[in-house]
Amino acid sequence: MTRAFYIGRFQPYHNGHHSVISRIAPMVDEIVIGVGSAQLSHEVENPFTAGERVMMIAAALEEIGIPFYAIPIEDLRRNALWVSHVYSMTPYFDVVYSNNPLVIRLFSEGGMKVQTLPMYMRDTLSGTEIRRRMAADEDWRSLVPESVADVIDQIHGVDRIKQIACSD
Repeated sequence: MTRAFYIGRFQPYHNGHHSVISRIAPMVDEIVIGVGSAQLSHEVENPFTAGERVMMIAAALEEIGIPFYAIPIEDLRRNALWVSHVYSMTPYFDVVYSNNPLVIRLFSEGGMKVQTLPMYMRDTLSGTEIRRRMAADEDWRSLVPESVADVIDQIHGVDRIKQIACSD
């Protein structure tokens, strides 16, 4: 059995994440998804809670049909210890998929096999752009799986983003 690890903040989970996970799925038996910066929420750059992000991931991955674990992982401000921290929070995995240079470096130094995959429409498919569009009442739904848009509607995510983006 081969188990992959893929980490992101998923603020929100979008079609770029979905594309990467869809390409990982045929190569492995299971995926461990690290929900990074799990302690952060209700901020302009991190509006959604870890639990809400887990809901988004679970809803989106139903259509892919691969067994997965979505594990919230809080930030650890000591990079030399971060890989051990991840290992302590997750099931065992065989390979890491990431395009983040720091993640690649830390797992490589830890002796882990790291693979990269081309990103899909990176200029448009970023959490920053999606949150900006939500706050500006522009189209954001086309950038996330429909099931994720449903979760965001259910939790009133757009209203939250607009409110926390306001200044007093």
